[in-house]
Amino acid sequence: MSVLAAPERAQGGRQLRLASAVAAAAPELVGSVASIIGLSVEVCGLPGAVGDLIAIDSDEPGGTVAEVVAVTPRSLRCMPLGQIHGLRVGMAARATGSPLTVPAGPQLLGRVLDGLGRPMDGKGPLGGEGMSRVPISMNAPDALSRARVDTPVGLGVTALDTLVTVGRGQRIGLFAGSGVGKSSLLSMIARGTDAEVSVIALIGERGREVREFLEDDLGPEGLARSVVVVATSDQPAMVRLRAAFVATRIAEDLRARGSHAVLMMDSLTRVAMAQREIGLSVGEPPATRGYPPSTFSMLAQLLERAGTDDKGSVTGIYTVLVDGDDHNEPIADSARSILDGHVVLSRDLAVAGHYPAIDVLGSVSRVASRVTTREQQTLALQLRQVLAARQRAQDLLDVGAYAPGSNALVDAAVANADAIDGFLRQSVDHHIPAEQSWTALAGLVQQMGVR
Repeated sequence: MSVLAAPERAQGGRQLRLASAVAAAAPELVGSVASIIGLSVEVCGLPGAVGDLIAIDSDEPGGTVAEVVAVTPRSLRCMPLGQIHGLRVGMAARATGSPLTVPAGPQLLGRVLDGLGRPMDGKGPLGGEGMSRVPISMNAPDALSRARVDTPVGLGVTALDTLVTVGRGQRIGLFAGSGVGKSSLLSMIARGTDAEVSVIALIGERGREVREFLEDDLGPEGLARSVVVVATSDQPAMVRLRAAFVATRIAEDLRARGSHAVLMMDSLTRVAMAQREIGLSVGEPPATRGYPPSTFSMLAQLLERAGTDDKGSVTGIYTVLVDGDDHNEPIADSARSILDGHVVLSRDLAVAGHYPAIDVLGSVSRVASRVTTREQQTLALQLRQVLAARQRAQDLLDVGAYAPGSNALVDAAVANADAIDGFLRQSVDHHIPAEQSWTALAGLVQQMGVR
């Protein structure tokens, strides 16, 4: 046996060297940049599929990488994953034959990545045992393989934990106009949630706010159990779009390892705007308010990837910037139809200094009845009834025309106005455990004396 081992090893070595030499001598297919229009680059002479990466020999160090977003019989239409400045017609282009991949593994906790999954926090390269790279694309869990949402997840915000209870594996949106407090509410959730790990995607936001969010809102303790993906508003549209899928893919990998993660994305509207830029650049027809049809299919593909599977869960929390405070604008309406609930932030409450400015009567969690007990549901319903009665009688109260004793619910709302407001208000740097919030709600309902 040992006599034959040496010749066999020598033969195997020769075959390996021969294969390497053949591969090295094979001709390399090189294409070229045919045109650059708007944000898109057209490459001729290369085979490719949608999602493949193309390496362009630009003047930038390391060249420029572009992703194929459309294929025609004669060319590939690509969107650069970097700055388009400096690209010229005739530059050499090479097919990589693979899509974008992202790092995955528990070693990502505490790290800050850019929109393509590269470290940007100065803590060195990604690596270590258990670290791997996975393709960015992945199918959503099969409908029948999803575990039922039956466990509440504490968010640390009293109004949400009691009146808009979120379940583990649910997807919910925070809907508001600009400057009403979406990012502040998201930062409260990031610090106060009882989820095992958090994946936070900051997409299309101001660069000034990134460091403030990391140092002030998240803090060292929150960052230690989080992965942060950042793509600011000055980044190319393709990077902003891919950042959403990078964050989702990292959360999916944590779910596959049995973790219960929270995915927070700020904001979903910026992702849709990036898709609009890409779609219009490659020739898609504009549809509703200039959004091409691919925008709405992309939203469904992205949002459906969160949720439960047979191993773990991803609870998705997405902020949605409503255009001109119009909650029926296309992106808000589409997102609301896909998500499992929505939290509405009111500008009137924000102007009055009521934070978080949650309109609890306009907010709905579609799984609240499945993750709360009957007693908890009764407490939440009683407070909602008091708030609804006060809202209906508000005009009479404002002009002093309401006669006390006309409606017991309105009387309870007026008599306990300060206590109700105190229950619903919460400072940004204060998080309250869900059990404490339910105890406070029970005491408030008992104080109001409603049934």
